[in-house]
Amino acid sequence: MNGEVESRVRKYLERDKNGLRKELLRVLLDGKKFTTAEIHQILSERGYSISSRGISAMVGLISARLGILKTELGEKNRYYLKPEYAELVRRIVEEYD
Repeated sequence: MNGEVESRVRKYLERDKNGLRKELLRVLLDGKKFTTAEIHQILSERGYSISSRGISAMVGLISARLGILKTELGEKNRYYLKPEYAELVRRIVEEYD
């Protein structure tokens, strides 16, 4: 199962044209729970130009296709990296540095 997840994360990062996908994964590696607005704010502060909708789409894709995110439902959904994938994602992100 982890091999499949690893393959999907690698393919996701191979299509990373401007470093945004890698940076988004770095934010999630922080171990906290984030709303899409918080992720947008962090990435904007790091110099990335993307709309809030774009962030929502990226988070949705990571959640649905890669299967490495968990969603905490509430007034504003909060997203976080599943702990069991943290080391795997960290290792792959570092390889793409």
